[in-house]
Amino acid sequence: MALKKKWRIMTIVAIMVFSLCHASGYATEITDKFSIGGVLSGAYQYQDVSDAPGFDSKGKGAMTFQPELSFTPTANDEIFAKFGFGAGNALNDGTSPFTLATWAATLEADVQDINGRNRDYLLEAWYKHTFQFGETHSLGVTGGLIDAAGYLDENAYSNDEFTQFMNEALVNASNAFAPSFDIGGALEWEYSNFAVKGVIMQVGDTTADQRAYHFYGAQVGYTLNTGLGEGNYRLIIEGTSEDFTDPQGTKFESRGVMLFSFDQQLGEKLGAWTRFGWQDDKAEINYHSLYSGGVDISGKLWGREDDNIGIGYAYLSGGNATIDKTQVAEAYARCVLNEIFALTLDVQWMEDDYVVGNGPKGFIYGVRMAVEF
Repeated sequence: MALKKKWRIMTIVAIMVFSLCHASGYATEITDKFSIGGVLSGAYQYQDVSDAPGFDSKGKGAMTFQPELSFTPTANDEIFAKFGFGAGNALNDGTSPFTLATWAATLEADVQDINGRNRDYLLEAWYKHTFQFGETHSLGVTGGLIDAAGYLDENAYSNDEFTQFMNEALVNASNAFAPSFDIGGALEWEYSNFAVKGVIMQVGDTTADQRAYHFYGAQVGYTLNTGLGEGNYRLIIEGTSEDFTDPQGTKFESRGVMLFSFDQQLGEKLGAWTRFGWQDDKAEINYHSLYSGGVDISGKLWGREDDNIGIGYAYLSGGNATIDKTQVAEAYARCVLNEIFALTLDVQWMEDDYVVGNGPKGFIYGVRMAVEF
């Protein structure tokens, strides 16, 4: 299917979804047990780069539609499915000279032959049962096609490519490797202000050597409420089986990483966040460590409480491959136009330094729309 035709179809779907949601007052519940939700988002990014032979200053766009279906036969059971459709890949199709994606969304190439499984468009499909032991004590058990990023490396201000930062390094830790959209199980234990989550997955042929592998991850979090507001403090540990090539290419090694992800309200109008961590280097890796952080400014400052401005920075030190370091700075302004539609203006600065030779640097200017229903 030609790209222009895909864009037309996605645009028609966008208009239909927008009209339906607007007419229904943003209601997505079909019955008391069945609901429809999701996001439709499009973005255009223009890169102005230098020190990047073979790469031009140019722009590209993409659109993605991710509808979700949820069926809750009881208060403690849920059957969930999420689909992904895309038109275009923006700058992520090789147009960008940078190692990290300038928009960390699941785009057209990402929804086809997912993880080498010969499966298209179906991102998640799982069943969850929650054991409720008390008002603030529960255990959730999930199995099926899951997304590890939905359980690990959470952050209130730096975790959503559709409503917050666009750059990969400011959505999740780029020295980590939580997989998405494959077979696995998850546990979610919550007790008072503590939350512990664990994920096990069997991932398809996605390594450099086209090998399947096992993934293990855990997150321990604590929510602290003070006079400043709510704060969340998390420790994340991830690991894999020995299916990744070592730097010499002579044997296979496991991967492991330890991360910290914190977010804290600073009153009603400000918030701050940080994420940092280190990956071991037994296997060949692009990045060893990550140090990132930023601020969130609420639209309450100018009388529009649903709007916000985000400013973030990430420094990544290279691993044992070709990259010495990467720096990312990003600022965005998000304007919420109604209950479901928001428009974001975004600017990024990126610079890759190589172990040998100069690396690319430059600005990426973007505009993003998102319809959440």
